[in-house]
Amino acid sequence: QEQNAVNCIELGAEDFLPKPFNPTLLRARVTSSLEKKRLRDLDKLRLAQLQAEKELLQIEKDKSERLLLNILPKPIAERLKLGERTIANGHPIVTVMFADLVGFTALSGRTAPADLVGILNGIFTTFDLIVERSGLEKIKTIGDAYMLAGGIPLPREDHAQAVADVALQMIVALDRLNTANGTELKMRIGLNTGPIVAGVIGKRKFTYDLWGDTVNLASRMESSGLPGAIQVSASTHEALKNDFVLTERGQVEVKGIGPVQTYLLKARKDPVRNLGAGAGTVSP
Repeated sequence: QEQNAVNCIELGAEDFLPKPFNPTLLRARVTSSLEKKRLRDLDKLRLAQLQAEKELLQIEKDKSERLLLNILPKPIAERLKLGERTIANGHPIVTVMFADLVGFTALSGRTAPADLVGILNGIFTTFDLIVERSGLEKIKTIGDAYMLAGGIPLPREDHAQAVADVALQMIVALDRLNTANGTELKMRIGLNTGPIVAGVIGKRKFTYDLWGDTVNLASRMESSGLPGAIQVSASTHEALKNDFVLTERGQVEVKGIGPVQTYLLKARKDPVRNLGAGAGTVSP
């Protein structure tokens, strides 16, 4: 009989009751087995609940990370996630671009708010796609102005060339969007190359921003520029002159700085690499 019990247990039985059986013992054994099953079912339910909670937490974590990446460059976001609280770096050579929509204020006076926001969103979304494909970093938008930089947060040798290509693409893309929207907006774009300081400010609402004379002059290159043109400083001209067609505009009086030598960026010298020509394929 002991061997029978062993055989039953080896085959998967949880208990063994020999014949003739005692009714009281049988009832106790059945009750015990049912209780074990109830506990196993509870364990399975708890496990399923924990798994569901884990999946929900992962979904929320993914949402938070995507939101963080929409605000900060990926390398900066990773540093923030690792616990860094003060993030500031000096960059010896980058190229900063400011772009402003000429005619947007006048358009806002005769366009319904929803339509106006839709037009601006379409333009900036198109610009975002161009910047993303180029591996550059959008810094921020300010009203109808757009700011980006090349060479941060990770350095790259072709920062000036990459920013120049994007500027040319934006001019072409805006022409396409004007046709689609029935608008006549123009871009006034300014570029400058030099050292900057970049970092994260804020505790609850993070902002990745740039500071320094290089940034200020890039802004002045835009504000003193011409509608539909890309104005660059002497330092950016030096970085681009071997790869791009540039014309001398001459000295321009810049607020807070004085006379500054400027140039207008026209196109790439190598038509095969003229990315601006291909920007027309960007859908509005």
